Amino acid sequence: MRDPEDNEDTTTAERVAQYQALMPLLEAMFREFRELAKKKPDGALNKRKVAMVNRLLKDVLAIVEDEPSRLYLDLLEEDDLPQNSDVLLILSQFDAAMKAFHSRYYRTDPTTFESQWNIE
Repeated sequence: MRDPEDNEDTTTAERVAQYQALMPLLEAMFREFRELAKKKPDGALNKRKVAMVNRLLKDVLAIVEDEPSRLYLDLLEEDDLPQNSDVLLILSQFDAAMKAFHSRYYRTDPTTFESQWNIE
């Protein structure tokens, strides 16, 4: 079992840059669908919205492709228009995967208390 304080896990600068660019977008989309699901959980998305969501999720998948959570992340079915509550569930899984990525590779040095990414 890996020690959570172990600094052996590293990622690439490219993935960190992608994470930093995409996480605010994922969080914003998650918030929007949370509000939509509160108002109208069974409201169906149109194909354009499904394509927009999937475009973001595909880029997130590239970041977490080697992570254990990847096995549980699916894109939305474009032919079967999902409801707001379905999208919210999917986005919550992607949000959790990105937070796990951050937790795994972003560390605070216990001697200097400086935080930084563990990059190869």
